[in-house]
Amino acid sequence: MPDLLDEYIQRYSNWGRWGPDDQLGCVNYITPDKVLQAASLVRQGKIISLALPYDSQGPQKGGRRFNPIRTMVLTGTDHLSGAQSYPRGMGVADDIVIMPLQAGTQWDSLAHIFHRGRMWNGYSAAEVTAAGAQRNAIHNLRDRIVTRGVLLDVARYKGVDHLEAGYAITPDDLDGAARAEGVTVEEGDIVLVRTGWMAHCRSLGWGDYAGGDAPGLGLETIPWLHERRIAGVATDTWGVEVRPNQLPDSFQPWHIVAIVYMGLLVGEIFALDELAADCVADGVYEFMFVGPPLPFTGAVGSPLNPLAIK
Repeated sequence: MPDLLDEYIQRYSNWGRWGPDDQLGCVNYITPDKVLQAASLVRQGKIISLALPYDSQGPQKGGRRFNPIRTMVLTGTDHLSGAQSYPRGMGVADDIVIMPLQAGTQWDSLAHIFHRGRMWNGYSAAEVTAAGAQRNAIHNLRDRIVTRGVLLDVARYKGVDHLEAGYAITPDDLDGAARAEGVTVEEGDIVLVRTGWMAHCRSLGWGDYAGGDAPGLGLETIPWLHERRIAGVATDTWGVEVRPNQLPDSFQPWHIVAIVYMGLLVGEIFALDELAADCVADGVYEFMFVGPPLPFTGAVGSPLNPLAIK
């Protein structure tokens, strides 16, 4: 298994697949026809948000990533006190937010992970400086993330409320969940994988959700994801892949292959429990997925409010 990382890099790299200047990666699989297919799935007019609230009660523990800090700069009490001088009785409220862009429900950009000095499509890590990412930044995806979404509720398929920390989801788990739900994962899909871990950790006051041991996608899912040519994958965990890391002397090996070499769009901290309950109720596990990032120029990740529309 120690050589599996290099084997997967060699076998499943998409560098050059969409040309030497590509900065979209697997999002290229989302074509106009794919968007039309997604729109055809809207039958009920039902909209379900997959975002965790952005507030001080989020899962982060501080340090490099902390929970959003929102504060007011103009208020109704300012207006009532006469501190505002707008004409004809008008008053204004404004607020600001300070937060890491990856504090809550978020996309990783293709500039988020490096390996051996390179990022997606072979670009140098030197392209990401204190000024931001000159290549592979999140703003490139601002008008691209509308496609068919599929929920694979692995926790429900396994008959548990949540998968245990350290459980590595396998290709058989993904196939089994899809088969049980009567769905087929197709090219250009966004695949949402529910582990139940978010709900479990929230019930305990979050605990070690942020950065601790967790269930997640095992490294062996890389061939499965590559062969199906999906646009992206997102889970209800902090880091998508299983923790502790599977390979000795490695840190997030799944991320290395998926983001740096496959060019896969990766979403973390997605709130999937409401969607899962709805899918059980109506038996429909496919939907229109709308999840564009906020187009922060040069950013290596972005918060979003992803929507499942049925």
